[in-house]
Amino acid sequence: MPLSATGDTSKTVKLERYNSYLRKIHSTKVLKASSKVLFRATLLIALVLVLLFAVNYHPHSDTHHLHRRSFLSTGLFSSPSSSLGEGAAWEKRVRQSSTAKRQHGLSVLVTGAAGFVGSHCSIALRKRGDGVLGFDNFNDYYDPSLKRARQHLLEKNQVFIVEGDLNDGPLLRKLFDIVPFTHVLHLAAQAGVRYAMKNPQSYISSNIAGLVNLLEVAKAANPQPAIVWASSSSVYGLNTENPFSEEHRTDQPASLYAATKKAGEEIAHTYNHIYGLSLTGLRFFTVYGPWGRPDMAYFFFTKDILHGKSIDIYRTQDNQEVARDFTYIDDIVKGCVGALDTAEKSTGSGGKKRGPAQLRVYNLGNTSPVPVGRLVSILEGLLGTKAKKHLIKMPRNGDVPYTHANVSLAYRDFGYKPTTDLAAGLRKFVKWYVSYYGIQPRVKKENSHADESA
Repeated sequence: MPLSATGDTSKTVKLERYNSYLRKIHSTKVLKASSKVLFRATLLIALVLVLLFAVNYHPHSDTHHLHRRSFLSTGLFSSPSSSLGEGAAWEKRVRQSSTAKRQHGLSVLVTGAAGFVGSHCSIALRKRGDGVLGFDNFNDYYDPSLKRARQHLLEKNQVFIVEGDLNDGPLLRKLFDIVPFTHVLHLAAQAGVRYAMKNPQSYISSNIAGLVNLLEVAKAANPQPAIVWASSSSVYGLNTENPFSEEHRTDQPASLYAATKKAGEEIAHTYNHIYGLSLTGLRFFTVYGPWGRPDMAYFFFTKDILHGKSIDIYRTQDNQEVARDFTYIDDIVKGCVGALDTAEKSTGSGGKKRGPAQLRVYNLGNTSPVPVGRLVSILEGLLGTKAKKHLIKMPRNGDVPYTHANVSLAYRDFGYKPTTDLAAGLRKFVKWYVSYYGIQPRVKKENSHADESA
């Protein structure tokens, strides 16, 4: 009996050990399987988080989020309802907007279409039957809601705006693959002389890198488009000859903004010389009018006068009045359209030059400089309110004291002739301003009170 009992015990112990061994193997397999599942789940979650971060991340500047891009704009994702997608409905909108409605009409890509000059030019071209496709990144250098309002206005005029960045090469190439543009009206840029002291990189990214990227895509297009683009009167910099002529020197820029525009003119020369791109630069002189830019003096003067705030009026270092060649938006539009109509075809094909191509630069101004003090006086009369003026010396921030355009070259080549004086132009601007912002000028209130008392 004892031997038998001992044998049974031994078998029981071995059986328990074997079962324990099986349990360990099973536990190890379960643990390994669980680890794999956990690892894969963690990896999946990490990838999702990285993707969400990449899609929603916007690089910050010092004070603004200026260049908004996402993976959507490179075509990794498609959505027929998105302006950055590659769906059939989106492509259909691009083609419809770009198709001319008149015989021999132009097909124009307008960059900066939600901007001040861009929106006006887009509507003018569309109304005469040209095909127009807008392109804009809707940055917040100034209130984006104003750009969205312009976009809504363009939609009413059957102009579609693709939302994207000039430095997004794949998106631009996609547009050129869809549409054989005859022309590009390149108005997109980082504007403003003073802001360059706060965020210089935004000027390099938009005005230089963005221009080069656009020209790279255009040079490889077949057919190559003719390009009209916005330079600036700022390129004259420290030039003291008046009125400013296209023959005057432009190698002394007074601001980084001016330097980037001057660089743009040299870059244009290079792409014309090497690749046969037809390029026309337009030097705008202080453009103003309805739907204008809030960072311009006439715009924020109007706002501050209506709100009873004091306004700074600059004087030169030798105590002279600062004067500008204020140019009404309708006159600028006529100049842009005239430049497009007289632009010759590019001569390159597939990035190779076949012959000499047109290269031009023109002043577009009003030819009648007006002291800033006179501008304020006109606004006071239109608004029925006295401005609280604060006279100060002009800071050394890149602004120049005086601008005056000689436009004889533009008149000779495409009949450019400004017709709107400052008083008439500001009257139209103020009418738009009080309507857009729902403000009733005091002069109207005073008249209404007089009518009631009578």
